[in-house]
Amino acid sequence: MEPLSEKQIRSSFVNCTKGEAARLRLPSDFAELPWQDLDFLGWVDPGAPLRAHLVLPREQGPVGISLRVPSVSRTSAVKSSMCQICLTGHASSGVTLLAAPLAGARGREGNTVGVYICADLACPLYVRGKRQPKLRTGRYEESLTQDERLARMSGHLDAFVAKVTAA
Repeated sequence: MEPLSEKQIRSSFVNCTKGEAARLRLPSDFAELPWQDLDFLGWVDPGAPLRAHLVLPREQGPVGISLRVPSVSRTSAVKSSMCQICLTGHASSGVTLLAAPLAGARGREGNTVGVYICADLACPLYVRGKRQPKLRTGRYEESLTQDERLARMSGHLDAFVAKVTAA
């Protein structure tokens, strides 16, 4: 992913108001982000921990998605969970359900779409092996190459974004 400026990020959001985009806080490590290892930028807002954000590169310019983090984590007997985007296995606390308001009028009416995703939104780093999940088994053995796993992750993310934007 090519590095993005703060202005590019703030103007990319498709499912929140311009005011909400102006008020969001960028990742605390924004200046040190490993852009070369990112296929998308994802973070939990340091100023509003119940908000998260994804920014994805696109030919026509970046697309930003605002997400809601659940205020209560699920407490069940589930010992492990899998991210629907990168298919990394985590301890149950390592995956969270994020809800994205739909873009446009449908989102203003309260309609959302959800996805179970790595709680730290670091899917590209897990796929590249740059970060390891806390769950001992972590990534399951696959015969796919890293490039194939990255393509699969991008496909899952594209499908989620299409649901949000109704594209």
